[in-house]
Amino acid sequence: MKVEIYSDLVCPWCYIGKRRFEQALAAFPGADRVEVVYRPFQLNPDAPDTTEPSARVYERKFGRPADTIFGPLTKAAAAEGVTFRLEDALATNTFEAHRLLWLARHHGRQAEVKEVLLAHYFTNGGDLGDRTALADVAATAGLDRDAVLSFLASQEGVDEVRAELAQAAELGITAVPTFVFDGGVVLQGAQSPELILEVLTKVADGTISSATVSH
Repeated sequence: MKVEIYSDLVCPWCYIGKRRFEQALAAFPGADRVEVVYRPFQLNPDAPDTTEPSARVYERKFGRPADTIFGPLTKAAAAEGVTFRLEDALATNTFEAHRLLWLARHHGRQAEVKEVLLAHYFTNGGDLGDRTALADVAATAGLDRDAVLSFLASQEGVDEVRAELAQAAELGITAVPTFVFDGGVVLQGAQSPELILEVLTKVADGTISSATVSH
């Protein structure tokens, strides 16, 4: 089975959803036969390459103090074993980080790089657009730092990531996380591990092959 997870690296529910998916996968008897691929999605593709406090972005978007939003998100993350320090988070364009994930997939380290990138943003107040910082983070996940720097300085992966972003639009994906099972069954949102496990089981035994699940 192939599970494609469309998500953005500044999406809090994507991090929470990742943890819930991992719980479900750990309980799934056929976990060793599941290929997981992280696909790019950008909540704000027009975001500048410069950084600003994420709190400002949230306040502009929702029209209320950021701490009223961050509190519930931090609590939800903590329930999944994730530490959010959103007051330290820096908003920027995530395209370069998605390029790094594309590279990591081709080196068999995508899950590891995905995890450290999420922690870089949500826990450590890191810059997802700074190439040196990205290379440092990638090195902690097993990639060669100098090779990552060279890659990010090139145009490699640019067209491929853009094509994957376009594919997400063609699939009608407008919110993340979105999980696509074997190209047919779509699960939207950071659903419970129980529901994700149910979908994994039904896809595996052929009970469902094409459906959208959003509850």
